[in-house]
Amino acid sequence: MNEHIQLIIDWIEDNLKYEFSLDKLSNYIGYSPYYCSFKFQQVTGISIRRYILLRRLYLSTEDLANDKKIIDIAFDYNYSSQEAYSRAFKSVFGINPRQFQLNKMPVQSFVKLTIYKDEEWRRMNISRKIEVEKLQNENSELFDKYVLNILNGQVMYEEFKDKKLMGDSDYAPFNEAMCINETTKQIFDNEFIETRASGHQDSVENYIKKVIDPLDNLFNKKYKCIVLWFGEDMFCQMNLLTILSYLEQSGYDGKVFLNSFREDDFKVSQTELKFGNYYSVYNEVLVNHEKPSNELLPVMYQAIDIYLDMLKENNAVVKYISKNKDLPTPELVKRLFALFPTIGYGDSQYIELINKTR
Repeated sequence: MNEHIQLIIDWIEDNLKYEFSLDKLSNYIGYSPYYCSFKFQQVTGISIRRYILLRRLYLSTEDLANDKKIIDIAFDYNYSSQEAYSRAFKSVFGINPRQFQLNKMPVQSFVKLTIYKDEEWRRMNISRKIEVEKLQNENSELFDKYVLNILNGQVMYEEFKDKKLMGDSDYAPFNEAMCINETTKQIFDNEFIETRASGHQDSVENYIKKVIDPLDNLFNKKYKCIVLWFGEDMFCQMNLLTILSYLEQSGYDGKVFLNSFREDDFKVSQTELKFGNYYSVYNEVLVNHEKPSNELLPVMYQAIDIYLDMLKENNAVVKYISKNKDLPTPELVKRLFALFPTIGYGDSQYIELINKTR
């Protein structure tokens, strides 16, 4: 069956710029339209039409970045009008195509699915993949001692620090998973620490040692610039939202750059960020579990949609686990990594979810 699903994906990819026909697809595969549609969603966790929508819109961002006319892009991807394309684009990215074209903001990658990817495909050798030399040529000020690099997680932090990838600048990891468990309005105060430690079923002392102490440079040194190294998946973006909210809350007045990773080619997209709404968005989303009322970077807008969906009892991941609960846990985790890369969960989060669902 996996071979048939891969054939479906390959056929879809070859026909993304044409009007989709489930009948034509089923004739090509040799199964009924219902069977193709049902099995595709069962195996991938996403409907065929949703997959096509996200692939078309993601690919269209490349054309927008190259300043192609929006109306031409709309017709290229088989939209009936520029307005129809713009509505679809905004529903996924939170901004319209023209705004994206003017600002070239990062979005979540939605790459062609491969059933099933080898686990090695999702491992990133940071020292080889990140184009640090290119970044240094473009913005050398980010490499001096008055810059703090905040990195998502201990592994990435150790790679950067040990190899001094950002020159003489300082490094600090954010070792959290803000997309799970409750949080508080004020960030990094005693109530926050107690609430987060309790959610992780850890002691306050251990939480401080793991999460708070490694951020000592952020709390106690003054920097002219902070560079945030966070991936584009939901897990990383909720951590990013927390750090940005803290910087607003604490009145940081220096420059802030986001270096966001693209999962398909491991390139880095660098964006200078401006403060204004992150603290209110943090409270709307992570504290109150509501949709944000302010415009955001598309990559964060997409991540928030995923975060709010994952709060639902019968979300897409839970449905997939329920349909495949007889699989051994290691195999099921491997499939979840391959099929839901935009979530960004680690092994422990998926295993906990599998155990709850079973």
